[in-house]
Amino acid sequence: SEDVMTQVDAKYYVGLIVFAVTVVGYTLIGGFLASVWTDLFQSVMMFIGVLLLVCLAVPMAGGLEQATRYAMEHKSPDIAFGPGYSPAGRDFLPPSLAVSMFCLWVFSGFSSPASMVRVMAAQSTEVMRKSIFLLACYNCCIYIPLVMVCIAAHTLLPDLTLKQSDEVIPRMSLFVTQGLPFGQFISGLILAAPFGAIMASVSCFVLVIASGLVEDIYVKLWNPKATELQVRRATTISMVGVGLFGVLVALRPPQYLQALVVLSSSLGAATMMTPIIMACYWRRATAPGVLSAMAAGFVVHIGLWLAGITQNWLTAEAVKSPLQETVLKILGPDPMIGSVGLLRPYYILGIDPVVWGMLASAVAGILVSLVTSPPTRELVSRLFDAKPEPQSQPNV
Repeated sequence: SEDVMTQVDAKYYVGLIVFAVTVVGYTLIGGFLASVWTDLFQSVMMFIGVLLLVCLAVPMAGGLEQATRYAMEHKSPDIAFGPGYSPAGRDFLPPSLAVSMFCLWVFSGFSSPASMVRVMAAQSTEVMRKSIFLLACYNCCIYIPLVMVCIAAHTLLPDLTLKQSDEVIPRMSLFVTQGLPFGQFISGLILAAPFGAIMASVSCFVLVIASGLVEDIYVKLWNPKATELQVRRATTISMVGVGLFGVLVALRPPQYLQALVVLSSSLGAATMMTPIIMACYWRRATAPGVLSAMAAGFVVHIGLWLAGITQNWLTAEAVKSPLQETVLKILGPDPMIGSVGLLRPYYILGIDPVVWGMLASAVAGILVSLVTSPPTRELVSRLFDAKPEPQSQPNV
């Protein structure tokens, strides 16, 4: 009813404000140190919450095999086999998209503000190497159980619709704890897991964006002689401003949040992966080459997304003008792969734009670096060698 929807909306807005005040507050007070330590604690909380949820959900569904068989019988056998189940008859995850998603989630960390803060927290490269191994084990303990929980949801929450897919984990948390001793406490502990993950990432985003606004814009362009008090005041204003902007955007949440996550993550991977690898491992890399790699990855990726959105919009139009017919003929019909909705990219050979963006970025970065003047030996030695070469003294 309308009263129920109003009540739900009111609770959503209250929760949104409390969430924003909490994250911006502790990031503002503690800065980098608060972001890093809360990231650690919230990751531990997420680990505990996921293990509790999978241990409750899978047995309640009769085991993983029983849950899978139930989903196959009552929905579609495609649930258990590739390319996956889609009520609209689409190939949800063909092999080409599966490979693309592997590239996306592996390389999107190159540009993620959350990853930047976590890398900066490492004491040395040895700590980073150990962290990579530990993170791989941690992700296996997080994502594989979540897949099991979602499979169990087909049995425990059979009426859950596709539009409610973003709600499956919170709904499962509430469902599996019904009737248990201290059920509400356990449910709250489980629900704290995804909120902890979100808070950990949001605090890193607030910190990195505010630092960029202050150091790269305010100090370098606006007030180069800023005092420590002015910098601190600008940082406070930036953090509060970033938090307010996030709240305003979240007032009208998108229909499919995952589509925006894929867009932002894949854009970062296509734009930043090659430049970062070039800067870290290639002594012949040049500044024009790195900038060209960034520009090429960005243009190719955004171009394919805009082409896909245009294709989806024109396909949905009942009456088309001659120009629209021509554009749609150039783009071709809907390939019927990927998710449903307007926010869907243009797939060349069934491959996500992140792969084409990374390839274009690599080609542009390498070619431009090879045709431009190499950096000086002193600069290369200072960045790459354990014992940098002494700088050459100018002739007097």
